[in-house]
Amino acid sequence: MDYSVLLQQMLGGIQLTVSIFLLTILFALPLGLVLSFGRMSKLKIVNIPVKFYLLIMRGTPLMLQLMFIFFGMPFLGIKFDRFLACIIAFSLNYAAYFAEIFRGGIESVQTGQYEAAKVLGFSKSQTFFRIVLPQVIKRIIPPMGNEFITLVKDTSLALTISIVELMNVTKAFANSSVSVVPYIFAALFYLVMNGVVTLLFSALEKKLSYYK
Repeated sequence: MDYSVLLQQMLGGIQLTVSIFLLTILFALPLGLVLSFGRMSKLKIVNIPVKFYLLIMRGTPLMLQLMFIFFGMPFLGIKFDRFLACIIAFSLNYAAYFAEIFRGGIESVQTGQYEAAKVLGFSKSQTFFRIVLPQVIKRIIPPMGNEFITLVKDTSLALTISIVELMNVTKAFANSSVSVVPYIFAALFYLVMNGVVTLLFSALEKKLSYYK
C-alpha cells in the first residue's frame, strides 16, 4: 500500500467531510430555529404542517432521505448534483432535531421573565434576544453537542450517493489493498474531530456558566 497516496486521498475526503459538516450546521441551525417557532405557534395552519414535517424527518432514516432527494426527486422533475443533494438532505434532517432542542430550551424559560421584561418596556424582539436567547443557548448546549457529534459520524452516509468523502475513500483503499489500515486512519480522524467538537462545547458551556 502506498501510504503517501492514501493520505493524500484521505485528506481530500476529509475536506469534503468537513465541508458537509459545516454547511449542514450553517443551514440547519437557522432553519431549526424557524421550525421551533412554527412548532410552538398557536395557529393550526402553521403548527400542524411543522409537526408533520418533524415527524417525517425524525421518523425516517437520514440515509433514506438522502437517497430520496438524489434518486427520487428526478422523477418529479427536480434534479440536484450529488453534493447539493447531500447538503439539502442533511440540513433538512438536522433542522428537525435542532427545532425540538430549541423548542425545549425556549419553553424552559419561566413566563415570569417575559412578564418582567414587558414591565421594563422591552419589545418582544428585545426580550427574546437579550433575555431569553442567552438562557436558551446555555440550556441547549449539551443536547446540541450530542447532535454535532452525531453529525460528524453521519457525514459517512454521503457515500450512499457516491460522494467521495472520507469513508468513501477509506472503503476504496481498504478493498483494493485488503487492509484495515485505512479504517484505522478514518477512525482516528472521527475521534479527533469529535474531540475538537467536545472541547468547543465544553468551553462554550463554561463561558456561559453565569446563566442559571
